[in-house]
Amino acid sequence: MHVVCVRAVRMAKVKQVGLLAAGCQPWNKDVCAASGDRFAYCATLAIYIYQLDQQYNEFKLRSIMSEHKKTITAISWCPDNPDLFASASADNLLIVWNVAEKKAVARLDNTKGVPVSVSWCWNSADGVAFVSQRGPLYIWVYRGPDPGVTVHKEAHSFLSDICLFRWHPTKKGKLVFGHTDGSLSVFQPGSKSQKHVLRPESLEGTDEEDPVSALEWDPLSTDYLLVSNLHNGIRLVDSEALACITSFCFPSAAASVQCLAWVPSAPGMFITGDSQVGVLRVWNVSRSTPLDSFKLKKTGFHALHVLNSPLAKKAQSSCSPSKSQYTSSTSEAVPPPTLSQNRSFSLPPGHAVCCFMDGGVGLYDMGAKKWDFLRDLGHVETIFDCKFKPDDPNLLATASFDGTIKIWDTNTLTAVYTSPGNEGVVYSLSWAPGDLNCIAGATSRNGAFIWDVRKGKIITRFNEHGKNGIFCISWSHKDSKRIATCSGDGFCIIRTIDGKILHKYKHPAAVFGCDWSQNNKDMIATGCEDKNVRVYYLATSSDQPLKVFTGHLAKVFHVRWSPLREGILCSGSDDGTVRIWDYTQDACINVLSGHTAPVRGLMWNTEVPYLLISGSWDYTIRVWDTRDGTCLDTVYDHGADVYGLTCHQSRPFTIASCSRDSTVRLWSLTPLISPLLLNVLADQPWEKIIGNTDTAMVPGSPPLLCGKVSRDIKQELDKLSFDIRAKKLRWFSECFSPPGGSSNLWDLVSVINGQDDSLLPASYSKGVMHMKHLLKFKTSEAQELTIVKMSKFGGGIGAPSKEERLKEAADIHLRLGQTQRYCELMVELGQWEKALSVAPGVSMKYWKKLMQRRADQLMAEDNDDAIPYCVATGDIKKLVTFFSGRGQLLEALLIAQGACEGNIRAPQSSAANHTTNDMDNRQQYQSLLHKVCKDLAEWYFQDGCSVLAACCHLAVDDVELAMSSLMRGNELELAACVGIVLGEGANQSTAYCLQLLARKYMTNPTWELSADLLRMIPDNHVLLAKLCAFYPGTAAEINQLHERCGLPSLEECKVLAEEAVNEGDLFSAVKLRLLSPEPEVALQIGINHVKEQLAGSDWMVDDIQPILDLMSYIRTDRLITTKTTDQLLKRREVCVPLKIEQLSVELDAWRACTQANSIPPSECQREEFSCLQRRIQPSHKGALLLCGADYVTGSNLPSHSDLQLSCFTGQRIQGPVFLLEDNKSAISLNDALMWAKVNPFSPLGTGLRINPF
Repeated sequence: MHVVCVRAVRMAKVKQVGLLAAGCQPWNKDVCAASGDRFAYCATLAIYIYQLDQQYNEFKLRSIMSEHKKTITAISWCPDNPDLFASASADNLLIVWNVAEKKAVARLDNTKGVPVSVSWCWNSADGVAFVSQRGPLYIWVYRGPDPGVTVHKEAHSFLSDICLFRWHPTKKGKLVFGHTDGSLSVFQPGSKSQKHVLRPESLEGTDEEDPVSALEWDPLSTDYLLVSNLHNGIRLVDSEALACITSFCFPSAAASVQCLAWVPSAPGMFITGDSQVGVLRVWNVSRSTPLDSFKLKKTGFHALHVLNSPLAKKAQSSCSPSKSQYTSSTSEAVPPPTLSQNRSFSLPPGHAVCCFMDGGVGLYDMGAKKWDFLRDLGHVETIFDCKFKPDDPNLLATASFDGTIKIWDTNTLTAVYTSPGNEGVVYSLSWAPGDLNCIAGATSRNGAFIWDVRKGKIITRFNEHGKNGIFCISWSHKDSKRIATCSGDGFCIIRTIDGKILHKYKHPAAVFGCDWSQNNKDMIATGCEDKNVRVYYLATSSDQPLKVFTGHLAKVFHVRWSPLREGILCSGSDDGTVRIWDYTQDACINVLSGHTAPVRGLMWNTEVPYLLISGSWDYTIRVWDTRDGTCLDTVYDHGADVYGLTCHQSRPFTIASCSRDSTVRLWSLTPLISPLLLNVLADQPWEKIIGNTDTAMVPGSPPLLCGKVSRDIKQELDKLSFDIRAKKLRWFSECFSPPGGSSNLWDLVSVINGQDDSLLPASYSKGVMHMKHLLKFKTSEAQELTIVKMSKFGGGIGAPSKEERLKEAADIHLRLGQTQRYCELMVELGQWEKALSVAPGVSMKYWKKLMQRRADQLMAEDNDDAIPYCVATGDIKKLVTFFSGRGQLLEALLIAQGACEGNIRAPQSSAANHTTNDMDNRQQYQSLLHKVCKDLAEWYFQDGCSVLAACCHLAVDDVELAMSSLMRGNELELAACVGIVLGEGANQSTAYCLQLLARKYMTNPTWELSADLLRMIPDNHVLLAKLCAFYPGTAAEINQLHERCGLPSLEECKVLAEEAVNEGDLFSAVKLRLLSPEPEVALQIGINHVKEQLAGSDWMVDDIQPILDLMSYIRTDRLITTKTTDQLLKRREVCVPLKIEQLSVELDAWRACTQANSIPPSECQREEFSCLQRRIQPSHKGALLLCGADYVTGSNLPSHSDLQLSCFTGQRIQGPVFLLEDNKSAISLNDALMWAKVNPFSPLGTGLRINPF
């Protein structure tokens, strides 16, 4: 029976629930590339690959490639094979990747210099060319009959460094290099090579540098080439005649360009990106000035790439629901402007991958003039620290090597604020306590600073450490006036926030970490390069430590006091261990060994006193049980060193980590303490949920909550007189759930349960709202935008201008059908055409009035455009006066004439009133609304957000589908809590959910919990019988469980089974036999019954499934020991009257009728299919059906852990992996969940039950 326990421990996994991708690095040239339906960009150490999701027509992050240990310098996509690309890095390494398989295919370890540019060879799909500084150009053939590196015959001994090079796409072997002195070198087989030609004219004869910043061959010519130089702009040159054909002129001398790209869909057209501001300019080679320009962002462009294949837009837009209707837009891009008034030409269809100097990456749809995708403001370098805002668990601050601190909204995973920057390296950050909205930051050479987030500026600087790096800064949360810093100069300095120094503690070497005690405001610990941990007491004037702890074998980095156990602290060291010290005993009480490299991130859990989490340079995060020093789980998903770990005390089981791979990831620790929430759910006594630290620290005892949050929840519950259970479930469930919709879900549950709207939190209107509120809240949001209110925090990043806010407001009004409000706002924006085209939707009278207002305005401006307005509205008098006043009497005459002949007349207002909405219209709209909500839910679900999908269903009162979304996302605990609170409408789903949870806990030591869960289900007799049949104990223990479940004892069951057989009640006979001392007898009875059923032709699944399911709960150990099984197997008695051939026919028929194929199913396949459908029909109406695949949270997040192949599909598993019992075979967790719901036994056929729940 030990096997079951092992599997249970194996599944206790930390779940990845969120990922903040890095931005694109702004230092090297070729750092973005695209091919087919994928595009890629590079952060400093990793390559991010996005792929088009055909169903929703949007790009999703598919994988993160990180093998490079130093800065990536260039990437290039293979022109012949869309699955291959090459990348080079500063450690002289070149890698060829297969994107589809997400792995490196080949590596070249010594490139003899850092490759500045890389490109696939024109003549072989297996060759990659690369060059560094002055050449030569190397060609690496990485496979085939003759692999190796060769040197290009002519491209060497250059006089100036190379910036980049390009092969000609069609003229074989033709090649151009761009140099730092502004010149080009051109080579082509069979003609003389041209080195260092075509420098910009203004440079001729000087030795000024003006590097070539971009270089692209004209796709329609063999000789033309676009070149841009950093200071001298863009030229079209002829590489054959060595002449400049056109120099392109910029509107201002300040505009400089670093990137350009041809637009393949429009001959002669190209686009450029300004390097100072984010202006995209569109050009045609036939004219020297730009055709048009768009300001896309406030920061300058770094790289541009146009996707060759225009994306196939779906014909019916219903399948890609527009998210903006439901969720507030979160991206900080400047919205694409309307066409410049003077030229309205249309941009060619095409998508430009745009990378910006601030790390932003986007995909801009040039035809539609909108962002298809924008990943704004990612960090582009190592993130050294991350911390949640003390009074807001949804805001996370990060400090990076790139010199900025950024603040992220963890619900939407977008940046909301960024510090001014240019601080060198920011090593550490610390929030001010409470709601002070300030962050202290520590830098590598500019001292420390305090950034006031609301004002958006640095308000104080501390320079006591001079130019020495400050590795750690810590703002005291017990005394908000004190800030500690520790530095490479060997000092830990404590000062007040206005800069008065209180203490300077001198260490014998650099100090890397410090932490304030959470129990004593005057105690601080430090970690030092001399391998020691020191504790100082501020209440004395002595500058000597109170205690010095020795034991580490290398430098100590971070130190952390336990928040729950007084006097306990831990330290992480370069010796790869974490040590736990007891201040009261002056001793090291535990050494946690397991990391294989220096330890950096360190964090105690704020609720469960023994949980400690550490991050290391070995790329892993480990979770420790400090009672006995065991490692509970190791997480391999980061692609580089893990530096920072943090959690928010009101969400103690969600942790954030940051790393040298430039990402921030969110994790859920809930699976590690899983029985806790179920004790709440099953209404267990408080002592099973909340305890004191002494009880919780007993080795091997189940987890207990000992922190502030759980105590607060209990206190609040004690005050309540009604609705206690619902509040208890909600508050605990929110405390256990990661961000991403659980609060939203609970708000909707309370709306459905009839809670007063005034009690809804402010955040409710930002998420998925109930349909009855959509109108109300969106209207008020639009009104707020119109008043141009600033948010609580001031403008935030790229605060939208008044125009943008009005535009957004107008869009909301339009979607809500508040047409008149929309028209008025459009008028305010000067967009009369839009206002007038929509106005008749309000009423003809309103349209006419608006037309007259426009005509008046144009006449006041003396503009001829007024004429059509007057004609359309039949306002003859005004027109005649207008023309007469301008002396255009002939014109006036013509108008009057036309009117007399009845050609110009006022339009008739229709008699019918537009505003009455008929009932059948209403119903049509209702069903439309439900459909849109369903589509949106599916979009969220496919994105790995089953909780938000459930919100969409609840928004239209569809409780059943909401519960189904949660169960398919394996959010079982949350689903059960929500189901119980929703009551009646969710009963069936809740019961199924509790059954799955009970199965999850059918292992030691949680059998009783499993029984308690089943007892919450109304009709639970059979379920409890299965549990007891499966329980592996002594006879006395089994009888005890029988009693707890209200079942007869073992011996009584034996007697009752005899009676049932005599009465012909087969089901009861099997059930009671399983509960008797000889359960194997049940198999004989059961199998005979199943065979009899299958022998007939009209059997239904419901006739035999219940008995099969019942028999599956026999304990496998009983089967192995009994003679019965030997007889069964020897005599082949189990052979079932079903033929394999028939099963194949049925499977083919099922596939033909359910999967979209080009070949329609044959007539006999249709018959087989309808027969199958009849068989699986549930025998009683209203049975619970879960449709659709399972997809757990995080399935769509790329991970770096061991790349497993699924033994079902042979493909690489994306998302969480489930290891089968041989510890080799793996399937995806999603497949395991679906399998286990229909067949409890392992796919390997070993007869072991699997438990992936």
